[in-house]
Amino acid sequence: DVQLQASGGGLVQAGGSLRLSCAASGFTFDDYAIGWFRQAPGKEREGVSCISSSDGSTYYADSVKGRFTISSDNAKNTVYLQMNSLKPEDTAVYYCAVDLLGRCNGADFGSWGQGTLVTVSS
Repeated sequence: DVQLQASGGGLVQAGGSLRLSCAASGFTFDDYAIGWFRQAPGKEREGVSCISSSDGSTYYADSVKGRFTISSDNAKNTVYLQMNSLKPEDTAVYYCAVDLLGRCNGADFGSWGQGTLVTVSS
């Protein structure tokens, strides 16, 4: 079974950094796209970033460009989201999800992790 385990959330002051991890199992980690999403209280879920293994392409929401960096370590079957210069509006539960055809654009994220809470204090 495909499983994703998100971790690394926590409480941080504005301007600080966190690195989220998405550990994956149950599929071949050489043709995938993993996306990070977040959902703040009372708001809809939004896409934050995505990485495709097919060509290494990465995508970012405008709200996080220049502050967040997505990367992957295929040897560890793990995708990371490095979050710098955090703002209170980044507070949310962060989820990772996988598209097993390696697509970020037009992806079908069929499997999701359980989420990790990021809280940024002002």
